[in-house]
Amino acid sequence: MAAGGRWIEHWDPEDETFWKEGGERTANRNLFFSVLSEHIGFSVWTLWSVLVLFMGPEYGLTPADKFLLTSVVTLVGAVVRVPYTFAVALFGGRNWTIISASLLLVPTTAAFVVMEPGTPFSTFLLVGLLAGIGGGNFASSMTNINAFFPLRKKGWALGMNAGGGNIGVPVIQLVALAIIGASGGPRVLLGIYIPLIVVAAVLSALFMDNIASVKNDTGAAKDAARDGHTWIMAFLYVGTFGSFIGYSFAFGQVLQNGFGRTPLEAAYVTFIGPLLGSLIRPVGGKLADRYGGARITLWNYVAMGAATAVLIAASMRESLGLFVTAFVVLFVLSGLGNGSTFKMIPGIFQAKAEAKGLTGEAAASYGRRLSGASMGLIGAVGALGGVGINLAFRQSFLSYGSGTGAFVAFLVFYAACFLLTWAVYLRRTAAPAAGPAVPTEEKAQLSYAKV
Repeated sequence: MAAGGRWIEHWDPEDETFWKEGGERTANRNLFFSVLSEHIGFSVWTLWSVLVLFMGPEYGLTPADKFLLTSVVTLVGAVVRVPYTFAVALFGGRNWTIISASLLLVPTTAAFVVMEPGTPFSTFLLVGLLAGIGGGNFASSMTNINAFFPLRKKGWALGMNAGGGNIGVPVIQLVALAIIGASGGPRVLLGIYIPLIVVAAVLSALFMDNIASVKNDTGAAKDAARDGHTWIMAFLYVGTFGSFIGYSFAFGQVLQNGFGRTPLEAAYVTFIGPLLGSLIRPVGGKLADRYGGARITLWNYVAMGAATAVLIAASMRESLGLFVTAFVVLFVLSGLGNGSTFKMIPGIFQAKAEAKGLTGEAAASYGRRLSGASMGLIGAVGALGGVGINLAFRQSFLSYGSGTGAFVAFLVFYAACFLLTWAVYLRRTAAPAAGPAVPTEEKAQLSYAKV
């Protein structure tokens, strides 16, 4: 093994002797600094969800302008997840972490320069586009850490990595709350994060490693893209992670525009939902381990639909207390669903391998290959849900002057996710499910309930 950020030529975490004699220590070190970089990446990605709270009437932006701004940031963050997924194999995990962390200086410094009244909306839009690159750090970080840990440890490692990154959303909102409360401006917030980005890049260079054996398997990506389950799970992930990231961007604006809250009043509560949603993600995965990811996902969508129905009632009655409570519950459920849906992916491809007659290591290898390749696509499409949520809020406020219309659309979408989960993974029938790649054997169909 190598130290100090050199290339590791031999890496075999499945060998328990290798793991105990230094592999585990190396993997955990890389996990820690990967989480740090990804955490800051999430903070930069969701930076504009906070900055718009600072942008009062003197900036000349309408509520529709602000929702459009956060929509394009979310869009870029979703799209760049695809190339970021494969960047680790092209550059090395350590090298790409240094590059991706350093790139965060571009949108943060640009925002520091333009963040003042009188700046044209088109300039804010362009700088917001740059911030979207922070969303890609999740994909490359997950791909990198996946290579460091043995199969028996991947669930814990990936859960820690994802949760640590997601918490970047409430952390930047908490920092903003402190700054607003102290009568500071948006440049103070940006001034805090610029040196933190430099620290993350330097620590990655000093303490992370590249794994030489990680190669870019373009064939796996093509096979995953052809598989119907990749797109089914991407649709379901739109409902969970798309909700989490979309609501993270929109919550403060909805409170300001729908309930007349001041920036400080909005900031007091906007961090709670993303924080709880991040912390509960590993719980969703653990429940899926015990009861099956499909079952947890199914009933989670029922609960998300119920919480959305309460939000519609609270919005129509203009009940702020009920609205905030239901919104926080919806955040928690989105985090729970993030854990259960991502847990489904390896189980689905393992079941497909067994349906093909593969057993033992051959089945495990097939499942790892396709599930790993599909995660980047699923993560990218899922993040696009955040774009849809912000655009839906924008149109709802333009058309009705409130977010009620958007919540009705979300309720319909959650119902569709419920039906799709039931029809493909829990319906007890021997008939083939949607997509040409779904096994037709009754035994394989039934086994999806366990994923």
